[in-house]
Amino acid sequence: MTVNDIDGIAVTTGPGLVGSLLVGINYAKGLAFAAGKPLVGVNHIEGHVYSVSFEYPAPEYPALALVVSGGHTNLFLISEPEKYKLVGRTRDDAAGEAFDKVSKLIGLGYPGGPVIDRLAQRGNKKAIIFPVAEIKDEAHKLDFSFSGLKTAVLRHVREHQIPRVADPANPDEQILDLCASFQHAVIRALIRNLRKAAEIHHPKTLILAGGVACNSELRESVRKLAEELRVPAYIPSPVFTTDNAAMIAAAGYPKLLRGERAPLDISADVSMRLQNVDLEDRNSTKKVRYKL
Repeated sequence: MTVNDIDGIAVTTGPGLVGSLLVGINYAKGLAFAAGKPLVGVNHIEGHVYSVSFEYPAPEYPALALVVSGGHTNLFLISEPEKYKLVGRTRDDAAGEAFDKVSKLIGLGYPGGPVIDRLAQRGNKKAIIFPVAEIKDEAHKLDFSFSGLKTAVLRHVREHQIPRVADPANPDEQILDLCASFQHAVIRALIRNLRKAAEIHHPKTLILAGGVACNSELRESVRKLAEELRVPAYIPSPVFTTDNAAMIAAAGYPKLLRGERAPLDISADVSMRLQNVDLEDRNSTKKVRYKL
């Protein structure tokens, strides 16, 4: 295919790191202008929700989407296509961020998710019982918090004088057990709130998306919960879980068909939200935070 074969161009306008957003937005604007193609702006988190569209039929609504990555841990109730309500979010660290920080703490490097997942499969997840935070505020009982868990891991490492890993390919048993126990605590927190949300909102589809959706224990836990609830679980293949252009194109496609267009002065909104989005205001520049 050539640019002439393309009907339109979709680009992430937020949320995210401003440098990355501006590079993508300005390239997309230049390409759209030069090629005479329509431009649509896409919310990054909505792109993750659409990452399931390549391998599954359209979900039945309402759907519950758990979006878990290095920057986001959110629970969305999707009442109909492109209609989102945020029902749970992290109060501090995102789940993926907690993986990265624990990995750095014990010397496993970055990114932490894949290596901790791999080592956890060789450890005992019940060796260490790490606490899982529970939000007492009734209005926000589906929120997450991982800073306390991260602190508990740090305290355990110091109290047991666990040295940094010298050989990540062959760590000792206490590191394997630490990885397994920490990962299990994160998954417990995610599944607990996903279950609570399902009991409240009675979804017809469960969606798991975001970079942490690669995690083997999380994938299996969501499948088991879906079986208990007797609803389908939409879990994208690992290639579609991390940030990718395909999911942004998928999220932009219905907007293009609807005739939605972004102005060429659209810019980055690092704190863009995905809740109760009015379609006519989706590409509004009223909330622009950064411009070149």
